[in-house]
Amino acid sequence: RRRRRSVPKQTTLFNWSYSTATFRSIERFRVRVRLLPSPCCFFDEPVHVQVDGLSSYQKVELRSNLRDDKGVIFRASSVYKADATGQVDLCRSPSLGGSYTGVEPMGLFWAMAPKTPHSKMLKKNVLSSIMVNIDVLHGDTGELLATATNERRFMTEGARRILLGLKEGRIRGVLFLPPGQGPFPGVLDVYILGGGLSEVRASLLANKGFVVLALAYYGYQDLPRNVPKHFDLEYFEEAITFLRRQPQVQGPGIGILSISKSGDLALSMASFLSGISATAWINGSNANIMTPLHYKDIIIPPLMPILENITLLPSGHVDVRDTIPDPDTEGNRGSLIPIEHSSSRFLFAVSEDDRNWNSCLFAQQAAARLRHHGKENFEVVTYPRAGHFLEVPYMPHCPSRFHAALGKVMVFGGEVKAHHEAQLDLWRRVQEFFRKHLKDSNTEGTVFRTP
Repeated sequence: RRRRRSVPKQTTLFNWSYSTATFRSIERFRVRVRLLPSPCCFFDEPVHVQVDGLSSYQKVELRSNLRDDKGVIFRASSVYKADATGQVDLCRSPSLGGSYTGVEPMGLFWAMAPKTPHSKMLKKNVLSSIMVNIDVLHGDTGELLATATNERRFMTEGARRILLGLKEGRIRGVLFLPPGQGPFPGVLDVYILGGGLSEVRASLLANKGFVVLALAYYGYQDLPRNVPKHFDLEYFEEAITFLRRQPQVQGPGIGILSISKSGDLALSMASFLSGISATAWINGSNANIMTPLHYKDIIIPPLMPILENITLLPSGHVDVRDTIPDPDTEGNRGSLIPIEHSSSRFLFAVSEDDRNWNSCLFAQQAAARLRHHGKENFEVVTYPRAGHFLEVPYMPHCPSRFHAALGKVMVFGGEVKAHHEAQLDLWRRVQEFFRKHLKDSNTEGTVFRTP
């Protein structure tokens, strides 16, 4: 009788391995990431992330990353389990762990942290987009199953970006004009942190139907390279006059948008200059800080930090929150800004965990001063557990940075999720504030979009 040949075990193992490889190839082919309503949106807009084609209840890891204009990589990751249909939907699927937990539709964006510690995301060229890559990895093997890219833009189609030069006098910056003839409400965006020019906030605000002038003061083009010996309020007066004269700007007054040191500059503009109807002050000061302020024959002396009040944390980082003394005490009141003279409306936005300085105290004192003079032309909004740099939505949180003068890492405070929620709320409030007090009847609720 003919004997039956046996199949070697190694052949059986080879066939099994081949079948698994084939299965994984098929899995990679059928898994896809969907970005709704479109893979392209503005930086301050949410996107709906879905993963389809997974096995029922399969575990996967979702990773996001971007590279800023300085080359720094920001990233986040989280673990998810697919539902019975093999789908992960970030609008209803909870994160099981990673950079965040729970149902967080935009967690892959707001929870991003820099690969290089103590970095703040830098975006200098708003003519180009930020590209956010989203990868789906097998929960057990780490194999890449699918990938997609979200293009996050800063300027809408038809908007204009006009670089200011010599013909505009000595002011330097960029003017953003929405599509159309207008007229639109005008806003002066004063963001002078560290010198140079920041266009992110201004470009995104222009998408909402505002003419925005992003103003530089030092460290830009032919302006002084370093912090000047004094701040010249007449320079800012020229910028306000220039903005108000633009034919696309709806009068009679304009708005001022500020943050940090530019907050006391904004209050000074509103107090001494005409033509300002609404002033948004974000984690600023009610006194002139560190550098003398000059306006014609008026000089406001600076309130100087007390370096002995720097706190060295167990981490080796420094907390400078208490270095700025109370402005409303004997010997310091000369630095207070006389905001009671202003006819502007004020929005004071405060982070309760601001470690740069005590912005809560400064906002309370500013409100009390206005109230003492019989004025109710202000509102104060506070954000628990938010840090110093309240910026546009989905901008990665910056809890710390290296301070060259101190030679140490300086903390700015805030918890990631609370900070994200504060940025979302404040961005909405700022637009509503300007629309209301700049009498924006023509563009109420208008948002310009790219088809």
